Amino acid sequence: MNTSEHGEIAAPTRGTAGGPNPRWAIPAVICALVLGVVGCGAVLLRRAEAGTSSVALNADPKSVAVVQASSTTFRATRRYVGTLEPWLSARIGPQLASGFVDTVLVRPGAIVKKGDVLATLDCRNASAGNQAIAHQARALEARQKAAAREAVRLGELLDGGYASPNEVEQKQAQSAANEAQIQAMLAQASGRALEVSDCVLRAPFDGEIAVRTADPGTFVRPGTAIVQIVDRSVVRLTGDVPEIDLDAIPPRTPVRIRLLSSGKELTGEISRRAPSADPGTRTIHFEVDLPNPSREIAVGTTAEVIVDVGEPIPATEIPLLAAKVRGKSATVFVIDGSTAKKTSVSVIGERGGSLFVKTDLAAGTQVVTQGRSLLENNDRVVAKLEVAKESAKPAPPEAKQ
Repeated sequence: MNTSEHGEIAAPTRGTAGGPNPRWAIPAVICALVLGVVGCGAVLLRRAEAGTSSVALNADPKSVAVVQASSTTFRATRRYVGTLEPWLSARIGPQLASGFVDTVLVRPGAIVKKGDVLATLDCRNASAGNQAIAHQARALEARQKAAAREAVRLGELLDGGYASPNEVEQKQAQSAANEAQIQAMLAQASGRALEVSDCVLRAPFDGEIAVRTADPGTFVRPGTAIVQIVDRSVVRLTGDVPEIDLDAIPPRTPVRIRLLSSGKELTGEISRRAPSADPGTRTIHFEVDLPNPSREIAVGTTAEVIVDVGEPIPATEIPLLAAKVRGKSATVFVIDGSTAKKTSVSVIGERGGSLFVKTDLAAGTQVVTQGRSLLENNDRVVAKLEVAKESAKPAPPEAKQ
């Protein structure tokens, strides 16, 4: 142990054999740790870079589904909605008499013949009035006969000077007045008889009961309907079209019809067309007569009317999902070898799930259906050919022109 001159103990000298570490040991350890961390990072970086592909993703071929465009013809169509109406329809009710409904003998669905009684009213008041007028007419008739005979007798006395001409003329005038009153009473009796007959409501034609709007005990007035009868042996399909489609619906034009009530499809032709347009809606009315002897078609329902317009023209058919349509043109991707080419084609129309374009797109050309949203022009692709579905015939939707 070292001691100073004043007897104090001196601190041990660093770096002697068996003494504490020198001052440079700590920085050396830190440097070694840093170098170790950097080395590990470099190793990990090289390993990560070795696993990363240097080839761009867009250089790999993209898998797509394609179909072949087919050659066909296209004919534009128009679709309208019409109403099925009966050939004859009548709302049966009193026209002259008022009273309580006594009986209603039919219900909806009943088949009736012309002249069958449908309902009756309690018209005792009208019947009593008719009888009173008839009695008054008979009384006036008796008076008229008596006045006429008296006028004849006075005429015979006029030659002998036993009666004056004035008396004869008065009797003749009284007889004529009685005759006029009799005719007036007979006219009133005829009107009352019409009221009485109006209390018995009969079928005006053969048909079926469609609606029953009153039951016994209901008070009805002239113009009130009790039942409605329809004749649907022939059904009229009526519709209205815009004035710009006037030439599309001339008489005898064939049409296809789909009944919305049953889904049944029929064919027919335009029977008649209005000669002028409605001034309010600017539409033109047309009708199609449909024979319905079995009464299968329900009236008051609706139906779709499909009319072919123009002549068939050559076209190329592709699936609608293979194109992006903008107005009169569509964008498609066609396969050229192993490359997808972006092409614009002119649209003729569409029907169902098919798009019809001009024949500039040749039949047999492969067009992309699945995967087209990920494509760019001139992308490399691996195409898988699919079988195109046949377009539905006839097509219900309206064709776009």
